[in-house]
Amino acid sequence: MKDRDYPAKPEQVYLFGTCVIDLFMPEAGLDAVRLLEREGLTVHFPRGQSCCGQPAYSSGNPEQARAVALAQLDLFAQPWPVIVPSGSCAGMMRHHWPALFEDDPVAHAKALDLSNRVYELTEFLLLVLKLSIPDQAPAGQAPERVVLHTSCGARREMGTRAHGVAMVDALPGVTRAEHEHESECCGFGGTFSLKHPDISGAMVRDKVAAACATGCDRLVSADCGCLLNIGHAARHMDAPLPVEHLASFLWRRTGGDQAATSEPTQKQS
Repeated sequence: MKDRDYPAKPEQVYLFGTCVIDLFMPEAGLDAVRLLEREGLTVHFPRGQSCCGQPAYSSGNPEQARAVALAQLDLFAQPWPVIVPSGSCAGMMRHHWPALFEDDPVAHAKALDLSNRVYELTEFLLLVLKLSIPDQAPAGQAPERVVLHTSCGARREMGTRAHGVAMVDALPGVTRAEHEHESECCGFGGTFSLKHPDISGAMVRDKVAAACATGCDRLVSADCGCLLNIGHAARHMDAPLPVEHLASFLWRRTGGDQAATSEPTQKQS
């Protein structure tokens, strides 16, 4: 993965909300918008957006992934950053969308332009917005010990583990613990968990057990698919491991939930 140059702080951005956030964890998407708006940005949410195409692509169906991507190439036409609160979806859009259209010069140019504007949320908060962290924990918030899970796509395609670590470590009142299986897949892998349920189940059980062994209060991650898998497994195992999306965790631990805020005002198009 090549290093990239980061732009100056923009005034406007797009949010690619991901289908998993839309269907299962909408509050994480809203908290991502709140974090961006609190920094003075106008957030645009194109209503025609859908899946990034990763399930089809990773299952060996590039034509289906191509159709999904093609339907969205013109939704992000302005030269604004595209913020994705999921490392795996960001990795698909940044690294694989251009490859889907190598035989179509017009679509390839659009996909390449878009891919260069895709940022995973914590990457953008840390390196573009340089998000300011309060010196003290918000009033009434007890210290928390957490483990951070970075999805395979976020870690290996987007290189964003370092960004999540830096943000969590900067939070007052928060201690980050590492566990034996921190670098390993949670077993979800999209359709992998459906095709190989026994292997997937063993992987996530190892992940939950290792996280619990640290004595942490919760597990946080920037990928909802992983959170759904780990959270469900923890409940099935009766393990004391609440899970939370990193956007919601950052919003809460920087006092966002204590402010008298209205609903996010992201512009839909």
